[in-house]
Amino acid sequence: MKNKGYIFDLDGVIVDTARFHFLAWKRTADELEFVLTPELNEKLKGVSRVDSLNKILDWAGKSVSEEEFDRLAVEKNEYYLSFVEQMTSADILPGVYQYIKLLKEIGYPVALGSASKNAPMILKKVGLYDMFDAIVDGNSVTKAKPDPEVFLIAAKKIGIEDTACVVFEDSEAGIDAANAANMTSVGLGDTGVLGNADYVFADFLEIKDNLF
Repeated sequence: MKNKGYIFDLDGVIVDTARFHFLAWKRTADELEFVLTPELNEKLKGVSRVDSLNKILDWAGKSVSEEEFDRLAVEKNEYYLSFVEQMTSADILPGVYQYIKLLKEIGYPVALGSASKNAPMILKKVGLYDMFDAIVDGNSVTKAKPDPEVFLIAAKKIGIEDTACVVFEDSEAGIDAANAANMTSVGLGDTGVLGNADYVFADFLEIKDNLF
């Protein structure tokens, strides 16, 4: 086993479930009579469901009972899962499978570090579950990104020093978490949003066989 490890976020990095989250949160916001814009949605990427709902309520200037909060969170997740149920390997983002395959062939350990509590199910749906040496998801952590907890646990699970890990993220919160963990941060997306990353690429097709 090599002395370097690779940690992947899920939404927007491996699969484009980010658009499913947006549709589901938009419906929640509509119910609260608030318009959730794509720009505001950027601030929800990599953030837990509870924290995301708290942000939307804050933006909308609304407060709800604990019971209503729980209902909204469950309703959002059920709507999101209705999209996830239809996922297949065709939903893997371009170049991702080839890149993970390359890492596995070389012998590098691969981990998932995601806020999503649905991560194992999604990986099984798209056929990538068995390619990961460790999966750390929203069920495994107590602190949401930008706290580095999810990545620190992932590094420990694959037995690699924090500073020898490379993290792939599409969110500002995720990049900040990777940097806080003293890991190499690779942003997938817009340099304007991910400017704090050590490297930024449009997608894995652009990364090709760069091992950082």
